[in-house]
Amino acid sequence: MDGNVWRPAHLTLEQMEERRLAAATLLRQGQLPQAEIARQLGVSRASVCRWAATLAQEGRRGLQARPITGRPPRLDEKAWTRLERLLDRGAMAAGFATERWTLKRIAALIEREFGVNYHPRDLERPLKAHGFSVQRPATRARERDELVIAVWPKREWVALKKGAAGTSHASPLG
Repeated sequence: MDGNVWRPAHLTLEQMEERRLAAATLLRQGQLPQAEIARQLGVSRASVCRWAATLAQEGRRGLQARPITGRPPRLDEKAWTRLERLLDRGAMAAGFATERWTLKRIAALIEREFGVNYHPRDLERPLKAHGFSVQRPATRARERDELVIAVWPKREWVALKKGAAGTSHASPLG
């Protein structure tokens, strides 16, 4: 067996199970010491020793991958699909004063529609996993006047350029 077969940077759960079962086959054959099996599979001797003990107690079934357990999601896929539709309709359709969705508003919507309490901070990861992205609006001065900004390049900039053409060091301050 090639020693590089089991040495990628990361193994999938299926690959790790395959490696344990390969160790079980080699252990059952009894022709190689555990240290050599560990070297061939790219694992520690302690891992092979642990697998040998599991094999003796539970058989090959003990070395098979187990389902990954964890806390079940607060919202199932059906609820996420419904939430996506609610978000697509807009914040005003959901009863908010403006169209801007905030994490706080989404948390309130989830609690109102599904009875599930999320802290706004805890929503970024599941929203991202469902294709949403957190976008923060650009900060602008309250005094900002869009009309003045639109006219400036046509009037002021042209005047500055004309004034700069006649002098070598024109200053916008005069």
